[in-house]
Amino acid sequence: MFSSTYLTAEEVTPKPAASEDVVINLTPVTEVSAVAVTNTSWEDKNLPYDVYNHPYKIALFNTANGEDGERLWSQTKSVAWYGVGVAGFLAVLPESVTNWESSDEGLAEKWWDNVREGPVWDRDVWYINYIGHPYFGGVYYQSARKSGYRQWDAFIYSALMSTFYWEYGIEAFAEVPALQDLVVTPVLGWVYGEWAFNQEKDIVQGGGTVWGSEALGSTALFFLDPVDSIGYSINQLVGKQVVIAGTGYVGIQEVGLPDGSSETQVKINLRYAMGNGKSNSTKARSDMYNSAGIEDPVDFGIVGFSAGYAYLNLDEAWGLESGWAPTFSLGLYFTPAFSSRLNYSRGEMKQKTTAERSIYENYSVDVQYYFNAKNDFRPYINLGLGEALKDEDRDIKTFQTNAGLGIYYKLHRNWALQLDWQHYYGSTLSANDDRATGQVIYRFGDGER
Repeated sequence: MFSSTYLTAEEVTPKPAASEDVVINLTPVTEVSAVAVTNTSWEDKNLPYDVYNHPYKIALFNTANGEDGERLWSQTKSVAWYGVGVAGFLAVLPESVTNWESSDEGLAEKWWDNVREGPVWDRDVWYINYIGHPYFGGVYYQSARKSGYRQWDAFIYSALMSTFYWEYGIEAFAEVPALQDLVVTPVLGWVYGEWAFNQEKDIVQGGGTVWGSEALGSTALFFLDPVDSIGYSINQLVGKQVVIAGTGYVGIQEVGLPDGSSETQVKINLRYAMGNGKSNSTKARSDMYNSAGIEDPVDFGIVGFSAGYAYLNLDEAWGLESGWAPTFSLGLYFTPAFSSRLNYSRGEMKQKTTAERSIYENYSVDVQYYFNAKNDFRPYINLGLGEALKDEDRDIKTFQTNAGLGIYYKLHRNWALQLDWQHYYGSTLSANDDRATGQVIYRFGDGER
């Protein structure tokens, strides 16, 4: 490996006074031909703030702001092959771990049957659903994030990949698509992916080591972004750039001079793997990550997780006594006036005839509209769709609609309290259930801004 150092602005232009405009010309010290590197990160681009006039506009497919669509497509192909390998690994695990059912049906027939039946609530072991899925959601996320896309577009890319490539693609050959996986994978993948993106930055800036060890540094970089690392290894193996792997970043900063003036410096420091005379592959992990000072109004701070308890007042049709149950939600708080959440409650209720206990579950995808959104105290209305069932028996589950009212109180930009009441109607059993809930909400990152 060697470093190709580009001259900074002050080495190729006269030194200006602090008030003068700076004209930046970059002249490479070392010429390396036919090496494709991605553009800068989103934060390093000099963009007008009006790109955020519509903050939730999706720019994933038009690369209007200099995103590297070629690199993302190359990384998408890497993800595809990587996912096939993961599916093969899961296929040899015990059915008790994956819940992937064996069948004598043809592949196409089984895929269609599973797609038609879903989505359902997944019964996989917890570490697959809530560690494995967010991890791979983060892998998808980084493919777009490190191709110069902003956080929102990287999240949309992760949602599309986890939904259509994995849940309704590869995994649907083995099991019915899972409702919570459709939400958890991209949403918590956003949180993990942005953390991993910044951890990689810190490792690279620290010389590629962890605790002083290059081996630990290389291992950490692999697990933080396996798609990038695998693509780089493939390029090294074949001696040419089959996969456009890696990212390149431009550092821009104001530097004070001894005479009291300042100047703008631009530096690109890239590493290249030497090939055999063919097109060289590039790892392109930069030593310079600097912010251009524009703050994206949409980041992973819109992700919120809540936990609490609910009192379930159940219809006679269930044959269960009413009682308390833990409840959880994961959602996106798009604005102070609008959010959407996946809600889940699960409790052991006594049967009215035998006094034995049965498991009652209720899950729904809801949307909330908040009044008085500019203040900390916000009444809101809730509407949603979902299902309820007893003892994990899919034959007696019922489709539900729900509506209700609630109170949201912001304690801090990362913390809030919520009290609400929801009425549920189950079509199969003609059941009318009520749920009163108290929850604590945590917003990730910088939280509400």
